[in-house]
This record gives sequence, C-alpha cells and structure tokens, in this order.
Amino acid sequence: MQNKLSIGMNRRDFLRTAGAVTVAATVSQPSAGAAAEAAAKQPPATTAASAPRIRTLSEQEVADLMLGSSIQATRNSDTASMIKRAKGLMAQGRHFRIVEHGQVPDGWNVICAAGAVGGGGAWEHVPQRIRKQNLPAISVEEGTLRAMDVLGRHLGVRWDAVISNEASHGRIGAFVTAATRGLPVVDGCLALRCKPEVQIQIPTVMGVGNKPTAIVSRWGDQIIFDRPAEDHRIEDVARAIAVASGGVCSIARTPLTGREVKLGTIPGALTQAIAFGRAVREAGERGQDPIAALIGVSGGMLLFQGTVRKAEMSGLRGHSYWDVEIAGEGAFSGHLYKVWVKNENLIAWLDGRVDAMPPDLICNLNPKTGDAITGAGLGGYRTGESVAMVGIPAHPMWRLPKGIEIFGPRHFDYDLDYVPIEELRKRRPPALGGGT
Repeated sequence: MQNKLSIGMNRRDFLRTAGAVTVAATVSQPSAGAAAEAAAKQPPATTAASAPRIRTLSEQEVADLMLGSSIQATRNSDTASMIKRAKGLMAQGRHFRIVEHGQVPDGWNVICAAGAVGGGGAWEHVPQRIRKQNLPAISVEEGTLRAMDVLGRHLGVRWDAVISNEASHGRIGAFVTAATRGLPVVDGCLALRCKPEVQIQIPTVMGVGNKPTAIVSRWGDQIIFDRPAEDHRIEDVARAIAVASGGVCSIARTPLTGREVKLGTIPGALTQAIAFGRAVREAGERGQDPIAALIGVSGGMLLFQGTVRKAEMSGLRGHSYWDVEIAGEGAFSGHLYKVWVKNENLIAWLDGRVDAMPPDLICNLNPKTGDAITGAGLGGYRTGESVAMVGIPAHPMWRLPKGIEIFGPRHFDYDLDYVPIEELRKRRPPALGGGT
C-alpha cells in the first residue's frame, strides 16, 4: 500500500505518512510532480534480540552493484577499478554481505566508514615538505579503518555494520571496510547518490546527523571532532584537513543506532544499484540499448545526447568545479546542453533554459555501455567524448523542505526555486520530449 507524499510535506508529516519508521525501497525512483508516491509502511521495528537477515552477494551481484553504483554517482566513475578491487577481496576469502535496511536491530551501532574526503585546490607545499621529511604515508583504506577504530574507542562502542555515505567509490569503500572487518553493509545509504559536501545527507534532513567524527590524514594524523556545532562544520573541518593534506583525508562519521538508520537513511540503495547494473549489463549482452534499459528500470528520462565540446575545470575551497558544454547529436542535433559541476553534475540547461537541478540525479553515461563515463579528474569530462545525460527523480526524502534547503539550487547560490525534473521536462519543446 502506498501513500501520497507531498513535495512540500514537512518531516513530521512525512514520518506519519511513512509509518513513522522509514520509506520503502523501490527499484525505480517514484515520480513526483504534485506528489511523490514512495512511502510504504515498514515492518515493526527490529529489536536488538532479533536475528537480522544477512545475505552474501554473488560475484555477479557484486559486479552489477559496482556498475549500478557508478550510474547512481551523478559524475564520472571508474567501474572497472571498483570491480577489480572487489574481486581481489573475494579472492582473499572476504565476503560482501548486506543486511536489510528494515531488519537492522535497533540496538546495533552502525558507522559510515566509506573512504575519503577530497580537497580540490590542495596545498602543494605540504606534500613537497613531507617528501623531504620522508614521512611514511598510508592508504585511504588503511586511514578509514584507523578512523573507524579511533571513533569506536572514543564512543566506547563496537561496530555491528557499515553504511555507505554515497555511491561510486563511497560504495566500494564501505564494502572494503566491512569485508576487512567481517561486517555486513546496510542496504541503505546516507544519500543514495554522490554529493559534494559532507553535511548533504539524509541524516541531516531527518534530524539524526551532527555526530562525532574521526579523521585520519594520509600520513596517519588522527583527529577527533567531538562536538560539531552543526553538520556543516564537519564539512568545513574535514575539507580543510584534506586541502592541507595533499588533497585527501580518510573519515569515519555519522555513527547511528539501528533505530536511527531506519529513521534517517535511504533504504534499498544497494538493491537499486544491483538492479541498475543488471539491467544495463543484460541489455548489452542482448545487443540492446543500455540507456533505454536503465530508463526502464529507474523511472528516469533521457535528457540529452551528444559530444562534449567544452570542459573547463577549476579547484576552489576543496572542490572541483567544471563548466561543461555538450553539442547535440541525433534527435538533439542543433541543440546545446550545459552542465555545472561541483564534484557532481548539479544543474543543467537545455538551450539556455534550466532543465534539471539538485537534488534530482543528472547522470553522465557512456551511450554504448550505459556505464558512467570515466571522464578526467573528479567530476570531469573529456572534450570530444560522447555522452548520454539521463535524469532520475530524487528520492522523496530529498524532496522534503529540509532536503531542498541543504541540497536545492539555492544552497549553491543559484537564484532558482527547486522544480522537480518531471515538471521541468514538461516545459521542453515537444520534439525533445516536452509537453507530457
């Protein structure tokens, strides 16, 4: 049974509509013009004494998961390296296990220990000096494990599961941490997609964020951020440490109880990624259009297709910014698509008119494979490459007022009110899919 969910609904009404626990996971994102239909009642809260359902993914499911996570990323990604890393772990006898979102016991302690915070525009003099000092460096993965341990000791807890903060390398990062420690990964996510700032997460939207954080630099410095004034301060401090540490630092953050996981994270993110990856892979195996297959399973839409003619990058305040122009091909011949990137694709314009905006997903994909483009640098595009731009409606939790406040276009200093991608599509010329 599904309930009507208004885009303007507040958090309290959302919880009451959703059964006061969470939002049901569906493979395709729900449409949400005047209303988003995606809140279904969940099973009763799982107690600490209950045995949660945990299953081990097959090698094919893991490969599909990595592919689907790259698609969810809303930026360039490197699926091949993610699959290679996953297969390497499995060859060592590690297992990729997931626990159902709604089955996480209330008393469990769940940690987001999924990789790194980047720092575009990093201070180059720091690594130059440290090379002269011959300080030993550690990997991002080792740093993440250390951050997880430091935070656990600080809080006096043992971790029962890991949850991913975002898609793409945040997803494989969560599994590397979990598989190394023999823990399951929750079939959920703090954001489902990738996003450019730490505080842009559903726990912040639902009021269960703003938690102690541990950060480890590439040279092993350990920093505990015990009492952040608010979630954005975690972003400020972590990004600053990354900039001062050669462009990256490992992080463990947003510790949650099982009850908070069910209240304040997006369910079914891993299941959705597997479905996306499987649909694209199977379409390729059958010689069919992988983009059409993805649109069919995701409830998304083809926004544009063409060749990148401009991709200009700048690094500022720890982020990678890109201004991108794509010249149309085929049905889009004679039209121009522009994309503004802050690590991820955030706002797009079709012939000068706004066509998509956050928190909706703007995915830049290889039209032949359906995989995310590899691009050049974080969030980057390569001039001359062909790209299919696919839009997918954001999860309804992102469309709550608090979600729009922290991840809508005004958060990025654009004088635009959020309009769902489905509504923007109706404003297109009929020849480009508008009016329906």
